[in-house]
Amino acid sequence: MTHLTRRALLLGGAATVAAGCMAQGEGTATTRPDPAFLPQPNASYDAWVAGFRGRALAQGITRASLDQGFRGQGFLPGVIERDRNQTEFRRSTEDYLALVASDADLALGRSRVAPQRGALASIARDSGVDADVIAAIWGLETRFGTQLGEIGVISATSTLAWEGRRARFFEAQLIAALRIIQAGDTTSDRMRGSWAGAMGHTQFMPTVYQDYAVDVTGDGRRDIWGPDPRDALASTAQYLRRHRWRAGEPWGMEVHLPQGFDTARTGRDRRRPVSAWAAAGVRPARGGRLPDPGAAAIHAPAGAEGPAWILYHNFNVILRYNPSVNYGIGVGYMADRLAGGEPLTRRFGPDATGLTQIERREMQALLNRAGHEVGLPDGVVGRRTQAAIRAFQAARGLVPDGQPSQALLAALRRG
Repeated sequence: MTHLTRRALLLGGAATVAAGCMAQGEGTATTRPDPAFLPQPNASYDAWVAGFRGRALAQGITRASLDQGFRGQGFLPGVIERDRNQTEFRRSTEDYLALVASDADLALGRSRVAPQRGALASIARDSGVDADVIAAIWGLETRFGTQLGEIGVISATSTLAWEGRRARFFEAQLIAALRIIQAGDTTSDRMRGSWAGAMGHTQFMPTVYQDYAVDVTGDGRRDIWGPDPRDALASTAQYLRRHRWRAGEPWGMEVHLPQGFDTARTGRDRRRPVSAWAAAGVRPARGGRLPDPGAAAIHAPAGAEGPAWILYHNFNVILRYNPSVNYGIGVGYMADRLAGGEPLTRRFGPDATGLTQIERREMQALLNRAGHEVGLPDGVVGRRTQAAIRAFQAARGLVPDGQPSQALLAALRRG
């Protein structure tokens, strides 16, 4: 599949199949239009579009489709800035789960998934893909359809094609978007999504939509944008099935590692027979025997004493949707929770600042109480929390370095 390297909001920017995993708290997304994401005059862009029209006509796009597709669309400066300023940091697994699979996310997911249980069961029977995994992808991509994105896909892809850094890729996305309009699946005003052009309930890029989207509602349109998510959910299942999802096999599971376990053996590329992991003392976190659908890897981001997972073939299929290991863990964990599973049996330890997630949440709550707003306390220290820390430190005559610490927490507790 042709896609962007995933640098989603939680990992720093745009996505693969998806391009805008929305979060709450420190990473709260908004659907209110930013002026930088509204069409603005640009003569060079207009000249590029004029030249593009000839190339599009040569590829079978009709004049009517071009006129309809570009109506109300235009140059978006915010897209250029977002594309050029993707941060390269990666969240820890602990922070990632706090942002995408919190109790609030789970509660929202249960309420949004419940009306779709019948449809998901039917999609799972037809595709062989686990219904809760499909639902979890829906959750991580758009918070179960509540944050689909508000940027015009024609505007976004044409702006990025004009900009030129990845001109060939984005011109292909633009042509695909126009084909979608020409086929009558949607209109340009309804085709909205992320700054990079991903769209719909499960955030397909236009070329991915062309290859994998399906119509299960029977209305003759592959509608992944409307209030009914069934076409999007079925399309996601189709994508996973065609990337060799194995029906009836688990994606992975939480495990406990024995004391003294050599974590140098962990990592998704260090696959071994399940029997070898069992012989090394790896055990299911909640007892029983390790499932054995084939070779598996171990992911232990916090060392042998923290949460760890055994990862099977289907985990790698999830990563075809998004190559981030954290994303795969997030999907699997959310899927397990939606299916009635329990929270992790082990906690992550203190981070590099010496604070646990519980302490970081307390710090954020105390900053809120002191009038330095950080939003919902989620334990994730991002720019908003750092700004609040600097404001608190400056007000107390401390060095405003914006860094959390045990000393800062103690000062906040003193009030």
